Amino acid sequence: MQSTPLIAHVIHRLGVGGLENGLVNLINSIPSSRYRHAIICLEGYTDFRNRITQDDIKIIALNKRQGYDLKLYLKLFSVLRELKPDIIHTRNLAALEAQLIAAVARIKRRVHSEHGRDITDLKGENFKYNMLRRVIYPFVGHFITVSKDLESWLTCLLNVSPERISQIYNGVDNRRFSPGMANHCQQGPKGFFTDNAFIIGSVGRMEAVKDYPNLVRAFLLILKNNPEARKRLRLMIVGDGSTRNECLDIVREAGIDNFVWLPGERSDIPELMRMMDLFVLPSLAEGISNTILEAMSCGLPVVATRVGGNTELVDEKSNGKLVASGNTTELASAILDYYMTPELARAQGISARQKIESEFSMKAMTNNYLGVYDQVMSM
Repeated sequence: MQSTPLIAHVIHRLGVGGLENGLVNLINSIPSSRYRHAIICLEGYTDFRNRITQDDIKIIALNKRQGYDLKLYLKLFSVLRELKPDIIHTRNLAALEAQLIAAVARIKRRVHSEHGRDITDLKGENFKYNMLRRVIYPFVGHFITVSKDLESWLTCLLNVSPERISQIYNGVDNRRFSPGMANHCQQGPKGFFTDNAFIIGSVGRMEAVKDYPNLVRAFLLILKNNPEARKRLRLMIVGDGSTRNECLDIVREAGIDNFVWLPGERSDIPELMRMMDLFVLPSLAEGISNTILEAMSCGLPVVATRVGGNTELVDEKSNGKLVASGNTTELASAILDYYMTPELARAQGISARQKIESEFSMKAMTNNYLGVYDQVMSM
């Protein structure tokens, strides 16, 4: 009897993030009778691993040192020879070199995913990075991109054959993330949650690429130009990262501590989203944002920047608005439109939920990944 095929997923680190969230959702959704999984973390992992519902998932930390770490490749080679996975699936540039190690370790079926870019290479045009990609891409059997934008980048800039690429949108658990009555949390600043408050919300890693300081500045601009908005308008940004302290400093300096809540990393995201009236993502770059999908699934309209896969999720005719990245005035204006016309927010929130149910189900994502894995296994 043939054993269930094993997929070794190689990532930089297993912690809170869109890529990692998508991986956990995928592993939780694939029937254990179809594929087994192991996760190899080049650095390490956090308690985020507890979101994996299967008990038999091996998670291995290689504890990569800062800078160039030759021993990392030896460790990875050793792990791959021990696991003998049927498929290796690497994700993003940080894990791309594992494709070479997999080839040396005689793993024949090799998949690589592109999930998005970071602050150092927003357009994917970095010469050094793309030279590395051109050297390693021939060793990749099949590619997956989470957006049409990334698919076009692979074909047009890096000359990857379209036949080697599958574009698969992330799915969202639309039962966990669903509209409903908000159970107002008592942990916010005094007077933050009121019966008629209009909550602007966002969820994400508070890193430079997400540009959360610009969202705080846009909120300040609204309060400055519309003093009466202080009675109802509130801002909640859920997450942690290197720019959180900068956002807190802006808030303290402006003296609006009672109007802004930055609770840090949380595990009760669906409940917090149900307290929001509008979801805002001010990113400088995106692949496909899981938090936008989750917000839409909770019945929220979305204001997002016109970057990456955001334009594939937000339809300005039905479920949100798109603004230029880094433009504080335009961002503030878009937010104010929803505050001033709550009926627009409600109508577009309903449309957002409908879009999730028809186009971004977890089942559709899982079936598409299974299609790629089955295709690769047949080679």
